[in-house]
Amino acid sequence: MKYLAGILLAFFNGHSLSQSYTDPSTSIIRYNPIFADATFDACHAATIAETDSGTFIAAWFAGSYEGANDVEIWAATYRDNKWSKPIAIAAGYDNNGNPMPCWNPVLFRTSDGTLILFYKVGPNPREWWGEYKKSYNEGKSWSKACNLPCSFLGPIKNKPIQLENGNILCPSSVETASGMWSAHLEIANKDLTEWKRIEIEKDDSVGVIQPTIISHPDGRLQMLCRSRQNLIYETWSEDDGRHWSKLYPTNVPNPNSGIDAVSLQNGQIILAYNPLIQGKDWFYGRNVLNIAVSDDGIIWKDIYQLENETDGEFSYPAVIQASDKKIHVVYTALRKTIKHVILLLK
Repeated sequence: MKYLAGILLAFFNGHSLSQSYTDPSTSIIRYNPIFADATFDACHAATIAETDSGTFIAAWFAGSYEGANDVEIWAATYRDNKWSKPIAIAAGYDNNGNPMPCWNPVLFRTSDGTLILFYKVGPNPREWWGEYKKSYNEGKSWSKACNLPCSFLGPIKNKPIQLENGNILCPSSVETASGMWSAHLEIANKDLTEWKRIEIEKDDSVGVIQPTIISHPDGRLQMLCRSRQNLIYETWSEDDGRHWSKLYPTNVPNPNSGIDAVSLQNGQIILAYNPLIQGKDWFYGRNVLNIAVSDDGIIWKDIYQLENETDGEFSYPAVIQASDKKIHVVYTALRKTIKHVILLLK
């Protein structure tokens, strides 16, 4: 505990969270909700991908409330500087055809241009299972839902990466009925017909989920994880994800909330995260949302503050870099809409 307290003290001594700011190296191009009015009451857990034609598609889960049986996966397309009207693109059912809630969509465009929608179906994160759909026309239509192999969940919250050999590396995690949280990697071939699970050395005193995977210029891979310990945790691989180092804490705070990161074309890394620690309630600390940059995945510098409110939830960011080098971020805003931000590093 002294070690943890020391890390937190060092971090907050060097970071002011009391004011909004913009680093001079960053310019904002767009800052708007994807939709203003919706037919659903609540939404959460957005994801975004660029298509081959340079348009963008975002998806999220929405319905009466998180975990309700009417929760489906919704999506919208960004073209000519505006978002289309959201439509439902996936629903969940049990083996008897009864409706079940959907969770945590993840959009991913493969090297051959296929768009994959991964998502979870089930009564809760302890009992959900993985499903996916494919689109061969940039999200205009989707295949029928397919189940992932038993015990595989696919990417839990954040996008995969694809290796040169075609393998798709899915950052994943498990939450058990006993309260255990653990992260792992799932490797699929390009057709999603073969799957392999890669474990990360567990520490029962630490609970981590929802990793984001980063590819470094030297070939190393890094996963950053949400945790219950008020810090982001990390693990590294030097062999394309076949083996991973033991999880250990970074000096970046995490209030038990989702994060995302992406490797940029210039070799830097962008991280979207809530820079607070968790209070007595699970949602405390999600009222501030930052963008940070790093040259090595170890030392991070905040460059933009997306949100800074006294309360409310601004969380679960997803971040990508487009082919034109602009950075797109989508995230939950008060569970009522999904915000879309475009940034450019000068």
